[in-house]
Amino acid sequence: MTTDTNSAVRLDNVSKTYGTVQVIKDLSLSIEKGEFVSLLGPSGCGKTTLLRMIAGLEDVTSGTVLIGKTDATNLPPEMRDISMVFQSYALLPHLTVRENVMFPLRMRRLGTKREQVLRAEGTLDLVQLRHLADRKPAELSGGQQQRVAIARAVVSQPQVLLLDEPLSNLDAKLRENMQEELIRLHRQTGLTTVFVTHDPKEALSLSDRIVLLNGGNIEQVGSPKEIYAEPRTRFAATFMGAGNLIDAVFENRGTSCSAIVGDQRIPLGRRDLSDGAKVTLMLRQEAIQIHDNPGDGDLRAQVRTRIYLGGRSRYVLDVGGQELRCLADAAKDWAQGQDLGLSVEPEAVHVVSDGTVALIN
Repeated sequence: MTTDTNSAVRLDNVSKTYGTVQVIKDLSLSIEKGEFVSLLGPSGCGKTTLLRMIAGLEDVTSGTVLIGKTDATNLPPEMRDISMVFQSYALLPHLTVRENVMFPLRMRRLGTKREQVLRAEGTLDLVQLRHLADRKPAELSGGQQQRVAIARAVVSQPQVLLLDEPLSNLDAKLRENMQEELIRLHRQTGLTTVFVTHDPKEALSLSDRIVLLNGGNIEQVGSPKEIYAEPRTRFAATFMGAGNLIDAVFENRGTSCSAIVGDQRIPLGRRDLSDGAKVTLMLRQEAIQIHDNPGDGDLRAQVRTRIYLGGRSRYVLDVGGQELRCLADAAKDWAQGQDLGLSVEPEAVHVVSDGTVALIN
C-alpha cells in the first residue's frame, strides 16, 4: 500500500496492547521530512514503545505505520529504511571505530569496499572522530562511543533516524556537549529525527516539535515555545518544568478580570471564563518578580525556604496558605519568615479550568 503523503513518518490510529494493558491508545501523528521531533513524557507513558513500533521492533496491535510513502506496519526493521541508536550504543567490541561505522553499509551491500571506507570516514568527520578510526570501542570515552553509534546510524542516510534516550548514560557536561553535537549534525544532514527523552530541558533545546505523551495518549503537540509558554492541560503545565499551580476563584468584570487567592487579587486582563468559576493559576517561576516590601497591587508572600542554585536562588513561598516557587538573583538573601511582595504580568498567568488552559485574549 502507498500514499501520497509528504510525511517522513505517519501513524494512523495506532494502538499497542500487552495482555489487558493498553500502552498506546489510538494515537495519530505525522512527522514531516527533515523535522527533529522529540517524544517526551514520564516513565511508562509509552514513548519508547511508540519509537519501537516505528522501528518495527514492536508489533502494532491496531492501526497503520507509514515510512515515507510505504505502509511499513508489517515490514521487518531491515526493510524500513530507518536507523536506530539505543541507550546502550550496541557497538561491536571486536571491530574498530571505522569498521563499526561501515557495518550497516556492509550488511546492505552499499557500494564497493573502498566506497564504504570513504563513506564511513566522511561520516566520522561529521562527528569529529576520524582521528580515532582505528581504535576499538573499549578505548573510547562514553561520549566518543555515543558519537560512533550516531555515525553508524547516519552513514547509510536512512529516511528516519530514531534515538532512544541516547544521552541518558552521560554525565551532565557530556550531555550538554552531545546536545550541541546533535543540533549541529541535524543541521548538516537534514535527517528526519525522532528522539525519545524524559527530560523537558533536553526536548526544549533540541526539537523543532515536541510530542508530549501521558498514559499512552498525546497530551499536546507543538514547538518548544508553544509547549512551554502555552500549555493546554494541567499535565503539560506542570511537566514542562518550574510551573506553580495555585487554586483561585475567577472574577469576571468584563474588561477587568482577576483571580482571587484567599483575600488577595491577581489581575488577569480579559479572559473568557465565567464569574465565580473555580480555577487553577499556572505561573512560571521565572515570570514572578520579588520585591523586598509588598506594594500596592502586589501579592503578599512569606519565605518558607531558600535553595541556592549558583547564579540564582529558588525561594519557596507561602501565598495565602498555598506554596509557590520563584527564582531570584543569588545576591538576594531573604530570611525564613520574611514578608515579600510578588508581581507578575497578566499575560504570564495561565488559567487552568476543567483541565484545559485558557489563554489570555
